[in-house]
Amino acid sequence: MEVQNMPDQSLMQTNPNQRIMLDSRCGLNDLYPIARLTQKMEDVLNVSGKASTTTATKDDCPYTIELVQPEDADAVIAMLKTFFFKDEPLNTFLDLGECKELEKYSLKPLSDNCSYKAVNKSGDIIGIFLNGLMRRPSPDEVPEKAADSCDHPKFKKILSLMDHVEEKFNIFDHYPNEELILDGKILSVDTNYRGLGIAGRLTERAYEYMRENGINVYHVLCSSHYSARVMEKLGFHEVFSMQFSEYQPDGKVVFKPAHPHVGMRIMAKELNLDGKQSAAPITKL
Repeated sequence: MEVQNMPDQSLMQTNPNQRIMLDSRCGLNDLYPIARLTQKMEDVLNVSGKASTTTATKDDCPYTIELVQPEDADAVIAMLKTFFFKDEPLNTFLDLGECKELEKYSLKPLSDNCSYKAVNKSGDIIGIFLNGLMRRPSPDEVPEKAADSCDHPKFKKILSLMDHVEEKFNIFDHYPNEELILDGKILSVDTNYRGLGIAGRLTERAYEYMRENGINVYHVLCSSHYSARVMEKLGFHEVFSMQFSEYQPDGKVVFKPAHPHVGMRIMAKELNLDGKQSAAPITKL
């Protein structure tokens, strides 16, 4: 996806008026996390912090929001190849190219049945929000390293970074009263369908899933400055941040993506279904 140039703004700056939430074992261990929205901001996604307020009827709307089905896998990957993979900052920095392991990891959350697609009247997918479920691990559970089972050398570097983030921040420590968290993996919109509020409607459908299943917290991990800005527009807020320059597993900085992509941010949103606030303080490195 292409990205609109935005005014310079510190990636690690946090709005003190915003609350927080975030992360998961499933997200970092089982999937190449997502929230890497390297897509044009307001122009492409038309986000305003909430779902689109258009008054168009169902028949007037050029698309519908539906559950992603297993048989959609090929179409989902085709869309991600066109609008997402090639522009994600870490992929671009490493010149990742074709990566079947990335494709496989991206499809893993489909089995949780909480991913949604925008479909036009021709039946084509024009937007997707891939989500997974994160469950609190047992106290004696040792988290598996996602990078350990990866044979692709470049993708392994990305997964190692995700493993490192998970070691530094545990969403369930941040939300001690939560047992289940929705993990937003990838939000992507076809650039030919800009200005239709697709990102907002996909996100609102995910909120409906959370309400239906008693889930309070929605988490997204962002490696792109623009993806984090999009999530802020959708009402998310930062609970953890780490600059790429701080990640030096062998004494050397591994990732140096182009400006303004300077670090990882975990973004979250609470629905507060029980009317309680249970978040711990924000974590920064």
